[in-house]
Amino acid sequence: MSDVRKKRLVVGITGASGSILALDLLRQLKRLPEWESHVVVSAGGLLTMRHEVPGRDAELSELADVLYRDDDLGAAIASGSFPVDGMVVVPCSMKSVAGIHSGYAENLLLRAADVAIKERRTLVLVARETPLSAIHLRNLSELANLGVVVLPPVMTFYNAPQGPEEMVRHITGKILDLFGETAEGYRRWGPAPAR
Repeated sequence: MSDVRKKRLVVGITGASGSILALDLLRQLKRLPEWESHVVVSAGGLLTMRHEVPGRDAELSELADVLYRDDDLGAAIASGSFPVDGMVVVPCSMKSVAGIHSGYAENLLLRAADVAIKERRTLVLVARETPLSAIHLRNLSELANLGVVVLPPVMTFYNAPQGPEEMVRHITGKILDLFGETAEGYRRWGPAPAR
């Protein structure tokens, strides 16, 4: 029996708009056999998902290798002794940014992010809000100074996207890049391929 474990990525999903980004990331992780996803969704995250992509919240249990309740503060991902390779909060609400910024770990999602910071693991916040207030910017700036990666899901046009699916995939590709992986169909900077 091999002692090599799969790489583990914690995926937090909050109530910000953009739950389709989380679903696409989980689909991409499913095609990478060396990765294992540990998913926690806030109550607001479930509400938003049910509004934005009705009926798709059922996919979470199929796509996640491990799915946690947000109130399960005794879960493995709540401890720094549980080895993971990083965490992504996608989408990340400003409420969650504020909780992470202040170390207010009232639920499993915030605790897992707190663990990522204290253990100096890669933490990516796909921060979703516009316009950003001075409070949002301060919180994000101070987190960035701690080494947290702030990755707003900004639309990109240099890759000539043909629709929303390709825009979503571009963001997924940017996230996976941070973990040394490539999303299927992700196009980097360069001349657009002939169609």
